[in-house]
Amino acid sequence: MFGGLARFVVRRRWWVIAAWVVAAVLLAGFAPRFKASTEQTDFLPGSYESVRALDLTRDAFPQTRGQLAIIAVTRADGGPLTEADRMVTMRLSRMLEDDRLQGVQRVSVGALARNRLVEMINVRFTSESFDDPDVTRAIDRMRDRLADGTRGTGVTARVTGNAAINADAQKSYERSDAITLGATVVVIFVLLIFTFRSVVAAFLPLVTVGLVMTVALALIGTVNKVFDLKGDSLTQSLMPIVLFGVGTDYILFLLFRYRERLRAGEDGKTAMVAAVERVGEVIASAACAVIVAFSALILASLGMLKTMGPAMGIAVATTLVAALTLIPAVVSLLGAKVFWPSRSWRAEPPHRRAGRLGAFIGRSPWPVALVSGAVLVALSVCALGFSANFNMASAPPGTEAAKGLDDLEKGFPAGAEDATQVFVHGAAPLAPGVPERVAARLRTASGVAAVTPPVPGVDGRTALIEAQLSTDPLSKEAMDAVAGPVRDAAHAAAPPGTEVVVGGQTAVMVDLQKAMNRDYTVVFPIAGLLIALILGLLLRSVVAPVYLMIAVVLSFLGTVGASVALFQWGEGHTGVIFFLPLIVYLFVTALGTDYNILVIARLREEARAGHPPRRGVAHAFEQAAPTVASAGLILAGSFATFLLAEADAMQEMGTTVALGVILAAFVMSMFLVPAVTVLLGHAAWWPGHQDAPAPAEAATEAGTVSGHETASGGETVSGGDAARRPPDGG
Repeated sequence: MFGGLARFVVRRRWWVIAAWVVAAVLLAGFAPRFKASTEQTDFLPGSYESVRALDLTRDAFPQTRGQLAIIAVTRADGGPLTEADRMVTMRLSRMLEDDRLQGVQRVSVGALARNRLVEMINVRFTSESFDDPDVTRAIDRMRDRLADGTRGTGVTARVTGNAAINADAQKSYERSDAITLGATVVVIFVLLIFTFRSVVAAFLPLVTVGLVMTVALALIGTVNKVFDLKGDSLTQSLMPIVLFGVGTDYILFLLFRYRERLRAGEDGKTAMVAAVERVGEVIASAACAVIVAFSALILASLGMLKTMGPAMGIAVATTLVAALTLIPAVVSLLGAKVFWPSRSWRAEPPHRRAGRLGAFIGRSPWPVALVSGAVLVALSVCALGFSANFNMASAPPGTEAAKGLDDLEKGFPAGAEDATQVFVHGAAPLAPGVPERVAARLRTASGVAAVTPPVPGVDGRTALIEAQLSTDPLSKEAMDAVAGPVRDAAHAAAPPGTEVVVGGQTAVMVDLQKAMNRDYTVVFPIAGLLIALILGLLLRSVVAPVYLMIAVVLSFLGTVGASVALFQWGEGHTGVIFFLPLIVYLFVTALGTDYNILVIARLREEARAGHPPRRGVAHAFEQAAPTVASAGLILAGSFATFLLAEADAMQEMGTTVALGVILAAFVMSMFLVPAVTVLLGHAAWWPGHQDAPAPAEAATEAGTVSGHETASGGETVSGGDAARRPPDGG
């Protein structure tokens, strides 16, 4: 199958390249664009309490719709505000109201702190979208106007609140995305130069992945529009890394094999056909495993995961098609020039270190399996201390929004800028005193610092009470308070015929955590089962997929545990980013399976050649290790660039994934899996026993298997196998 496809692509390489270019141009010009939503409630099912609260806001309190910015007015000398200072506050409010900035609904003077250290000006926007450019431009304009308006008054006015926090965070993430994408390109280019000593081979993934990304994003935009799906900003940020990671892996698999066929004396076209024949099944199986892992997210209840699954699946499927068509077409067109200007590709490198390591695994599989397994198990135990941090939406340090929050906290509770909303709703108009009784009960709830008087809604059947929490609204303490005492007190105070619904940003995060925990328990086991089935079909074995999946689970838990040890215990963070298990699942579990498939397929190939497990692993390791090491270093290096990002969450995510890829490539795939395969021997391939040599190969090996000899440097090679075919690189 793969040989026939390769022959067609090589014969029609110009047509294949032209088809990709035309498709990219047409799709980029006419297909719907991928659009991301940043509103968390867009991704929560309607049954969650915070979503029902949002519906009540829209129906009964339309005046509170839209984002809110808060201007914190303080004295520059830190003293209490005088009446003259308050007149400045009123003048600033009128000035902003008169400016009639686009996107601003209204401006009004807000509360004065009891200690008179800070006063609020509230700015309500018409838009509810966190990435609305009108909001960002209005905030920038307000800051300029306030700087002019406070000059010489002794008063400072800083714009903060949800709208300003999101605007500043959006800018920070955009800068971080640009920095990390640029750094990723540089890292991939440098590592490929180091791997192949070739400028052309280094440019190949950058150019082709860029083309694939254009096609993939257009296809995702089309699917989202047809099925009325919403994209999310996390998918948008991760998409380039997914495509570069997967695309570079598959290109490496092909180039290593292609180079080996050229070394054997084949011409460029024949070498490419042979390379695709050899690794086409491996690439397809690896891609299918990743696609299944991603697509399993469609079973999630959380919209963020449900939409991410198909998007990532489409991206990987597009990359797979490119790996089997576009890449072979381009490489067969370039021929040996793909390795220009290097000439070292012509000679087989000695691989002495890889050969010695492979021989050591073959001689001592028990110690290798125990040590590598112990590393993963020890790190997995650390995962028991995992604590989620939902404070991603906090103001980036050093921004005006962050400084404004500090100003607000001089006179107001930490939760004042983002109060928890409590709605009292009835089927009929509320009886007098009902909302007040609910407010009184809320004042006794643990974690509540202040409660505002109830405000009636326009429908006459709903009242709104705002509870200001005593801690940061996105802290673990605040979430625990809303999930427990606040909701318990609110619900208990509801008289017959009414319901009390708790909403707001903190409540959204509480419900988000519930949804993610539910989805993890559903998606991860199903994805693991489907990946195991793919491995079973590839290897025609029941035993090998079992220990491969155990290794993958240990790699997943070990990566989470490494993050806990580094950030929670080492740096004293209250927790790690709440979606970290998802990121590890996407980039360590799913993509790490690629390395397992590559290694196990190579071990099977050696077994089919008639090599005993302890000897075959040496040759398999010698050939597969450089590919796994190169692919792992490139993917880990790509994520290590996140350390250059401004956002703490991106730094945490990048460090964790880089560590996870190192564990998956260098501990799991290169040591644990080969060692266990050697220990199981023939039993690893039960019941299909795909390790059985073909009759022709068995006849050839009968005369040569005893001819295994140790080459210089301690490498174990097969004389018969080396004569029959060159070793491949992946």
